[in-house]
Amino acid sequence: MNRVVLVTGSSRGIGKAIIEEFAKEGYNVIINYNNSQEEALALQKEIERFNVESMIVKCDISHEEEIDEMIAEVISKFGRIDVLVNNAALENNSEFSQKTKESFRNILDVNLIGTFLMSKKVSEYMIANKSGKIINISSNNSINKYDATTVEYDVSKAGINILTKVMAKEFAPYINVNAVAPGWVLTEKNKTLDEELDGHFIKSESENIYLGRFARPEEIAKVVLFLASDDAKYINGEIIVADGGC
Repeated sequence: MNRVVLVTGSSRGIGKAIIEEFAKEGYNVIINYNNSQEEALALQKEIERFNVESMIVKCDISHEEEIDEMIAEVISKFGRIDVLVNNAALENNSEFSQKTKESFRNILDVNLIGTFLMSKKVSEYMIANKSGKIINISSNNSINKYDATTVEYDVSKAGINILTKVMAKEFAPYINVNAVAPGWVLTEKNKTLDEELDGHFIKSESENIYLGRFARPEEIAKVVLFLASDDAKYINGEIIVADGGC
């Protein structure tokens, strides 16, 4: 029986690349989106060549009732979730003086509380099966970057790091819980930002990276895939930084 992976926020960017890598490896995949239905459908069509089962579910993970409905749908179809990748995230770039309680809470509701709720609820099925992998997508912003314009995002990712370590202990020995902390990634969002800044953004930021370039989305996805594999079954509670060196 094929293993089943649920990836939140997986219609585009890093999440899309994660779905593609798992599908290549023969996993049945659940594509989650909140606003990007067309992209989710296009991704589902794209992975048909891998001859795996797929499912698209709309869910805003800041709403607990929607999480419950999504998990129920997945269990109804597949009967299990072997791997959960908590990838969905929001970011708010603004001056510190312009930030509000509402903007801060909105980021935490999706990035941190959404990750907590998804993990807690899916872990119940994994523990019942005595097997599972949870991989959280953090950020190197949570470790060595201190930027007031993205403070809500950075705080949420730092919280994910602590949550990862707590859950790694709480869910042991049945579930491995780890996180991947990327740096800059060459997503469509960042490509668009580069175009808006006349090509200066990627070049200037790459100068601060030891490897001299942004990561390709599939490079981050392959780290996630490794953590979900049997080769990583003795890795637990780790934050794997994948930022090319900064």
